[in-house]
Amino acid sequence: MKKGYKLECFLVTGSQFYSEEELKDGLTEYASLASTLGFNVLGQQIFNLKKINPSTYYGKGQLESIKRKASLLNCRYVFFNEEISPSQFKNIQKLLTKKIVIFDRTGIILEIFKNNAKTKESKYQVELASLQYMLPRLTRQWTHLERQMGGVGTRGGPGEKQIEIDRRLIRNKITKLRKELVVIKKNREVQSAGRDNSFRASIVGYTNAGKSSLLNAICKPDSTYVENKLFATLDTTTRAFSIDKNTNALITDTVGFIKKLPHSLVASFRSTFEEVDKSDLILIIVDGSESRKVISEHISTVKFTLDDMSIKLKNFILVFNKIDQIKNKEKMSFLKKKYSDAIFVSAKEHIMVDYLKKQILNFINKDFISRTIVLKHDKSSLLKNIYRMFQVDSRDDGYKFIRIKVRGRKEDFNFIDKLIET
Repeated sequence: MKKGYKLECFLVTGSQFYSEEELKDGLTEYASLASTLGFNVLGQQIFNLKKINPSTYYGKGQLESIKRKASLLNCRYVFFNEEISPSQFKNIQKLLTKKIVIFDRTGIILEIFKNNAKTKESKYQVELASLQYMLPRLTRQWTHLERQMGGVGTRGGPGEKQIEIDRRLIRNKITKLRKELVVIKKNREVQSAGRDNSFRASIVGYTNAGKSSLLNAICKPDSTYVENKLFATLDTTTRAFSIDKNTNALITDTVGFIKKLPHSLVASFRSTFEEVDKSDLILIIVDGSESRKVISEHISTVKFTLDDMSIKLKNFILVFNKIDQIKNKEKMSFLKKKYSDAIFVSAKEHIMVDYLKKQILNFINKDFISRTIVLKHDKSSLLKNIYRMFQVDSRDDGYKFIRIKVRGRKEDFNFIDKLIET
């Protein structure tokens, strides 16, 4: 965002597929996105479109109306709550003139992601998505990429226009970022391989549902970044936690979902969700303080996005968070009846978090069998494998044998038995 101007914006939405009530709900969420970027919303406009204008999305008369209202409000920024195509974007910008800076939904979410990315991987992922978004939208207003990117190959050849140089610079940067992300992905796979025999749970949910707060509540002490704003967490965090003295597990926090999450961002962050795909259990976190309608929409959005990333919900627990904010007993009764298998917690107030951990333990034990492994002392080198692969309940070091009572998966017992026999 450019500095030197008041952070005030005008919101616009329009569709031929959604009702006016649905469009209003969408603008309420979009206003939250604008607020996350530090913008004050001065006004908004809803259009019920009979059809989408292929060249400008909205009709020219509607765009003139937007231009007049933005001028009356002395508002420099106009945010469209749709994904505007590159050609539509350029045509809208021409009609509204350079005095008004426009962003579509994808552009706004990308700006938020840029502000919140903290690790090298998330920064690279956001930059990659931003450059892919920027490339087809390049106009002559981008004339300083040479100074921004620098280095060998930034000077144009004979007759090469500035916009052609800019496109070449972006393509080169995209190629470089993809290579860097491949290296980071391989490093993450090496780290993940060392966790193959640990029970793994992942937390997914709509943005600002309280995923990071729940991670802190389960693991303790608080060390994961938590803030009451959209997309406060962009980095995948995996932490170990103890359920009881004999049972440990790993749990992963993930980036939040939102309706109409840009495909470019879904693609860029797909690799970080591989940890979710490998999980033994997925916790779907829902903000229980939202309205019944919004709750239903958020659950649908989460499931749709996971399906879009080809992540199967084989084993999951629906967890309603922020129950301390539900004052309406009738609403709580309704939710418990409709979502009878769900668990209701408050991560912030630590209400029912221990019960959730017990349910995770029950899930772990469901597929585990208990057995005593007997080792001769000349096979003691296998102890490190046993401690890595199983939950150890007790150990007795005798004169001839080492007896270890453990719990684990049947396939892991088969594997360790073969090693003992060799």
